[in-house]
Amino acid sequence: MNYEVREEHGAVVVALEGDVDLESSPTARKVLLEAVKRKAPVFVDMSRVSYIDSSGVASLVEALQTARKAKTGFALASVSDAARRVLELARLDKVFTIHGSVLDALSQVKS
Repeated sequence: MNYEVREEHGAVVVALEGDVDLESSPTARKVLLEAVKRKAPVFVDMSRVSYIDSSGVASLVEALQTARKAKTGFALASVSDAARRVLELARLDKVFTIHGSVLDALSQVKS
């Protein structure tokens, strides 16, 4: 898994790429939790996620819970078909806010 973290329009965008699995999920967890600590809305760009397993999903859920406790926004954007299927199977597509694109997500940030 590769990742990129950037700030855009007062938000933190975490772009994940590749497989988010048992091997890479500790890194994903660390990156997501560090992004939430910035106290800005976090959008996870999942357009280049080719595979995600339960450990990767658990990292997303933990980051969402941490963001809610901190009263910080946390949403997914541009979710790949592979990742969307996993989220739908777990019914987490109803738990996460999912934007069609990062631009859509950023348009929700109040300046």
